[in-house]
Amino acid sequence: MTQDWSRYWRASDRPLEAMHAHFERHVYHRHSHETYSFGVTETGAQSFSCRGSAHTSAAGMIMAFNPDDPHDGHATDELGFTYRMVHIGPSLVENALSDSTGRHTGLPLFATPVVNDQALAARLRALHAALLDSGTTALRRDELLTATIAGLVRRAATTPLTEQRRPSRSTTIARQARQLLHDRVMDDLTIDDLARSTGTSRYAVYRAFHAKYGLPPSDYQRQLRLRAARTLIADGTPIAEAATATGFADQSHLTRWFTRYFGLTPGTYRQATTPDTALPTRARAR
Repeated sequence: MTQDWSRYWRASDRPLEAMHAHFERHVYHRHSHETYSFGVTETGAQSFSCRGSAHTSAAGMIMAFNPDDPHDGHATDELGFTYRMVHIGPSLVENALSDSTGRHTGLPLFATPVVNDQALAARLRALHAALLDSGTTALRRDELLTATIAGLVRRAATTPLTEQRRPSRSTTIARQARQLLHDRVMDDLTIDDLARSTGTSRYAVYRAFHAKYGLPPSDYQRQLRLRAARTLIADGTPIAEAATATGFADQSHLTRWFTRYFGLTPGTYRQATTPDTALPTRARAR
């Protein structure tokens, strides 16, 4: 029997979530987040691929993912790993980095997915513990959040996250296909639909999309539907209804993919709609 477990917390009023988990057998499907995601490995080691390379985060190391950074993840060995993860929306990062005049300095880019910095790891653990502790005041959480973002950017970020002034043809194709997926997230689109919308061939649109976003269009579409289901569940929609509304065959189908992408079941996520309901949960044997 697996010893996997997870604990989740979600802010009710802003894009801020936290996870504390131990995984021995769970394997993350390749996915990305719409947030910045910062994790610190406490015990063991997690191996994952990101941006075309293989990485390992051992105890004391930090994982730093930009929004829409595709990655997977699994235990490096049979002993598993324990880690803390904080997901922070880009708007919170931008606000935390505003200068004294209130001007925004732009979003940072973390070029290295694994950072070995003990001071940053300690700061991230302190923020994570405060988020999961229902006795921590809102003011203290905000202080730790601002200080942690500033420290991560100062010590681990490289350059502002900016777009090319003149995107290549391939990038333009990928963005157009992505927009169609967002606009028609519940439609049963085909690769021909994507090709027609971009004025190119099926192969060209697939190649451009995968190169830009690190996922096939079908995986990206499923991810959009999972995010939509997650929002519905957080808003109180019954899980079975959320599954139907977002294009999944039934609740068990949604649960399988939800767990593979997010590391916890929809039911566990529903319990985390407020800080006081973040409870430790034993994962199913896989």
